[in-house]
Amino acid sequence: MRDDDRHGPLPGPVTGDAADEVDFYDLLGVSDDATTSQIKSAFRARARSWHPDTGGDAHRFALLREAYDTLTDPERRAAYDGTDDTDDVADEPLPVPDPDPVPPPRRPRARAFGDDPSFRPPRVRLDPATIPWWESAATEPRTHLSPGRAPGHAVPVLVPAFTTAIAATLVLAGAPAPVLVAGLAVAVAAVTAVGVHVRGRHVALRAARAEVRDVVFGRPGTDDDQIAERRTADLLDRYLTRLPGARIFHGLAWPGSVFADIDHAVLCGRRLVLVESKRWLPGHYSTGADDVLQRNGRRFGGGGSRLAEALDVFDELLPGVDVRGALVLYPSRAGTITVAPTDAFTPAGTDVAVLTPEEFVRVAGAWLAEDPSTVDVRAFRTVIARVVS
Repeated sequence: MRDDDRHGPLPGPVTGDAADEVDFYDLLGVSDDATTSQIKSAFRARARSWHPDTGGDAHRFALLREAYDTLTDPERRAAYDGTDDTDDVADEPLPVPDPDPVPPPRRPRARAFGDDPSFRPPRVRLDPATIPWWESAATEPRTHLSPGRAPGHAVPVLVPAFTTAIAATLVLAGAPAPVLVAGLAVAVAAVTAVGVHVRGRHVALRAARAEVRDVVFGRPGTDDDQIAERRTADLLDRYLTRLPGARIFHGLAWPGSVFADIDHAVLCGRRLVLVESKRWLPGHYSTGADDVLQRNGRRFGGGGSRLAEALDVFDELLPGVDVRGALVLYPSRAGTITVAPTDAFTPAGTDVAVLTPEEFVRVAGAWLAEDPSTVDVRAFRTVIARVVS
């Protein structure tokens, strides 16, 4: 079988104005969220049989080359996708995804009645001027580690000074030689012990900084029905990385599980947000007085969530850390999703907020931005141990 046959039927020669109507992603045989590595592989596979030197059509090969050049250039690809927002966040480069990511194992999900499997929710782009915490998050660009710092230089300086003063006092007091020798031995032991302690603390801090140097850990799912997870991952990378202390995790398992039970988590300071990305039917979603999810004023039965259970699990894993949850909703077919307006991340008496992607960035980001520059090392180690990928 030829390489081009594996990608489906080939389009005929395309010239002139017709070239504007060709979808570059379809031409290359990749999805619109394909990585650069996947685009390059698809181009190489088709170029072998489309090249004029091997009997291919010159016009069609030129269009294939144009598709490749456009989709492998970040700025041209953003303009082609209609999401060119370089003026908004030009100074915030996005993390480069790993080539050919391997998705974590996950539990199978049933498709709700009325879903359109071919529908892909659009990418969400926000003007940073509409994000209330955007500017304040950059006031302290350096990352701080918690708990504590290594002992300063004053400690090793004061200890020998103190012990030297003791030795001088013993000499002036006419202490016998054995007492003087014993005093000096104590001084040397004290200086040595403090030096070992200080060095150990500095080594530990350097190791901790190396652990938390990266910002994003794990990968969102790559299956067709995981498009909502990839949309949320894009939001997290694009906006919440503005917080110097934010660390983002994809695909987390509960203790004892090997599945990606939780889509995403964001840790900043001593606050943790667990996130589920859902493709649900268009409509207005709200939480009733009995804490039951409603759609258009009626009890919603079109999808489930175990986020409340996950909060209980992580509350036990992370004592002292404030853990909350967010259901981020995307439409599963053409239409709009709205949610009850809120200025707070979670309504009074609840730990899970139901949000659109735009509201998630604004209100969850504001909650995390209360301590934007701190990475809690103990909490970080607990959360990253749950990443299954």
